[in-house]
Amino acid sequence: MKNNKKSVTLGSMRIPFLVLPPTCVGLGVASAVYTGTTINILHVALVLMGAVLAHISVNALNEYDDFKTGLDFKTSQTPFSGGSKAIPENPGKAHHALITGIVSLSLTILIGLYFVCVRGWMLLPLGAFGVLIIVAYTKWITKSPILCLITPGLGFGHLMVMGTDFVLTGTYSWTAFVISMVPFFLVSDLLLLNQFPDIEPDREIGRKHLPITMGKKSCVMIYSIFLLLAYLSIVVGWLLNLIPVQSLISLICVILAIHTIAGVKQNADSIPDLIPFMGKNVALIIVTQILLTIGIIWGV
Repeated sequence: MKNNKKSVTLGSMRIPFLVLPPTCVGLGVASAVYTGTTINILHVALVLMGAVLAHISVNALNEYDDFKTGLDFKTSQTPFSGGSKAIPENPGKAHHALITGIVSLSLTILIGLYFVCVRGWMLLPLGAFGVLIIVAYTKWITKSPILCLITPGLGFGHLMVMGTDFVLTGTYSWTAFVISMVPFFLVSDLLLLNQFPDIEPDREIGRKHLPITMGKKSCVMIYSIFLLLAYLSIVVGWLLNLIPVQSLISLICVILAIHTIAGVKQNADSIPDLIPFMGKNVALIIVTQILLTIGIIWGV
């Protein structure tokens, strides 16, 4: 019984995907360092904990809702889509995914309220918007094509990067904003591409993301444009003197981006052939954000 609980709890967290929040928090830390702030390590640790808990919460609530709507029984699992399948294998323990989502969200809110007390009420709108995204994502946001496209990017980009920067500096900055545009475009692309394998099952339960409403061909074009805009944001940030020239080291990833775009375009209609490029897309996001973080700190 304990193993069943553990399987559902850990499965609903989708632990392999939790590598993303640290790279976004890292960008926020880099922004604060570049603008001359002395870094409070305890605050960095708390922000990182809050970011990971927020991601766990949206994952667990998504797993629970996908089980309740029957979507879990319609999708085929891939390394990047289709859920963990932990709940269908242990249906009697489904409530543990819900508990995981609620507890992690509650802890996220507590950490956020602590920073509101420390840094002031101007952090509150950002935090409240983040909680709204977590609660509304699976049930409501996935029924709006545009919101479904941009919300992941807002959560991991503007909320995590700018939120981290604000917690460390006590103010909002254009440097943090321009940096946050990179994960905005990259993470929006991540979720867009990961929706390709589940188009028909998602349609059956009433979701209306862009691959459903516009088709894969149009979405490949959007995916390509968003990748271009992610790297263009870095160049614009440098031209505006908001980030250092060393940040351009992250443009090395453009080579992988071009290769990934070509692979996605060629294999969009064949999920088995698309999966390797979905993996390369994940690597592209992580490496780009790590290199951008290194470049910004290097330029201090």
